[in-house]
Amino acid sequence: MKKLLPTLLAMLLCSAVPTIAQASIDDLEDLRSSQASKEWRLLKYDKRLNIKSYDKRDDQNAGVRSFKLDVVVNGSLETVSRIYFDIENYTRWFWTVRDAKLLKKVSDTEFYYYLQHDAPVSLPDRDVVIHAVIEPYTSQKGYALFKLKAAPDFLPVKPPFVRMLAEDMEIKWTPVDKDKTRLEVEGFIHPGGFVPAWAINAVQRQAPYFTMVGLQRMVLLTQYNAPTTPMPFKIRE
Repeated sequence: MKKLLPTLLAMLLCSAVPTIAQASIDDLEDLRSSQASKEWRLLKYDKRLNIKSYDKRDDQNAGVRSFKLDVVVNGSLETVSRIYFDIENYTRWFWTVRDAKLLKKVSDTEFYYYLQHDAPVSLPDRDVVIHAVIEPYTSQKGYALFKLKAAPDFLPVKPPFVRMLAEDMEIKWTPVDKDKTRLEVEGFIHPGGFVPAWAINAVQRQAPYFTMVGLQRMVLLTQYNAPTTPMPFKIRE
């Protein structure tokens, strides 16, 4: 096993080189064209899975970008929201989540939950407490909102984890028909501690897209698309 470790480390470093190089190129583009970097930029359009991912420079955090997604999934509003409300199963589909638990149910439209994330090689793993608020669907609006805001002081820090300062998102769920839902997601991640901007941006380029790939798999599961238990939180008025 000891003989294998140098080889594995070399493979990990080599696999990181394209991401680091692309991050550096994108950062240079931001310096050359500050105006363009403040607008949403299409990063990936996966036509097969109906996923578009974007980023733009965040004005309040120098060198760091926000992300946006526009996705259509083959699941009803109830199916999609059940997946998001099933916190303990985030380990099955959400980017690098190793542990997840519901902390407190405030009401049928408000709760707190906790996540632990595996960090990239050489960085300490992260954890985050998130305050979630649901604005249920109404026929007048035509959509539901799921608002997520980090609450770093809700729990004491748990070393060796570094507490994230933001894993903030606003997710708009719009039923396309009874079997399809459009998700429009905007968000920002601040990992806490010291992390170079290029590393944060590299994660924000990958994490939202691959999380949506995971969601596309989850909507196929019977426990979500043909459930036998009540909806845990309110999704419709």
